[in-house]
Amino acid sequence: MVLSSIPFPIIQAPMAGGVSNPKLAAAVSNAGGLGFLAGGYKTAVEMREEILQVRQMTHAPFGVNIFIPGSDTVHDDAILQYRDQLEKVAERFGISLGRPIYDDDDWEAKIRTLKELQVPVVSFTFGCPPAEVIQELKSRGSYIIVTVTSPTEALIASQAGADALCVQGIEAGGHRASFENNPDNDEDYGLLVLLQLIRNRVDLPLIAAGGLMEGRDIAAVLMAGACAAQLGTAFLRCPESGANRAYKAALADPSFTATAVTRAFTGRRARGLVNRFMRDYGRLAPAAYPHVHHMTKELRKAAGASNNPDFMSLWAGQGYAQAKEIPAAQLVRMLIDETSQMLDQAHRLWKKI
Repeated sequence: MVLSSIPFPIIQAPMAGGVSNPKLAAAVSNAGGLGFLAGGYKTAVEMREEILQVRQMTHAPFGVNIFIPGSDTVHDDAILQYRDQLEKVAERFGISLGRPIYDDDDWEAKIRTLKELQVPVVSFTFGCPPAEVIQELKSRGSYIIVTVTSPTEALIASQAGADALCVQGIEAGGHRASFENNPDNDEDYGLLVLLQLIRNRVDLPLIAAGGLMEGRDIAAVLMAGACAAQLGTAFLRCPESGANRAYKAALADPSFTATAVTRAFTGRRARGLVNRFMRDYGRLAPAAYPHVHHMTKELRKAAGASNNPDFMSLWAGQGYAQAKEIPAAQLVRMLIDETSQMLDQAHRLWKKI
């Protein structure tokens, strides 16, 4: 299976936390794009069940994304200090903060499940798997994509045997896919620049991700050398999306005026709508993933259950205001039409020169 076999070069990003569910993935794949499940934050058993559900809903290719386990080495004092800061917020919602523990997100079991079920496309975030893991999955028929945020990461993934790279610009919503928790002073690349830097170093198909919302965005990255465009935030308000009501409403709420990158919710850098929690605690959060994630997840759940967006992780890319509340299949068709029109317009303009 290769990306060129997908009818249209539109990929629905794997958004963890229940957003990229079987309904959304199947709707996008049935419409001619490539739908994705997010295996992150699930057990291997839960991931298996979602894969089987998608196979009942579509015969088209789809993908599954999983997280690469990170280091369990953290500064305990920094985590405890952050926990002390959050205790009053937890009391406000009548819950206890979770234990700041390390886990590998059921890594070994998920790899076994992906090999057994022979998933068409498997992508990785937060790092590059060992070459032997990539080869084992490829031998079972899976097409392997590694998400990268720098030319150095692209070279590592290429040498490990990846079939394609998902190139994530700083404009993207959700977690930065960086192989390690980058220091805040590391350079963050915009998508178009990053595409060119990686294209000059690596001879692999490149999938563009970061701030893409409309057909003109897709046309731009295709002209810049990408083979496909991956969109996440654009699908958040679709009825098939698993984002809860308060999350979807916040995306259309004019009182939210910007996005920013923060460690406040999980200990790993991620872009979302700027809310009270991000403003109050972003500068205090340590680089400790998944420890901070486990510590704050009950708080975030409680905020969602009470429809309080000021304490939720409202992951969103910089183009979030253009998200449309329409069915996923309709959105895919709209993106196809818009992209075609923009490419035709570019061709006509070029012929005039």
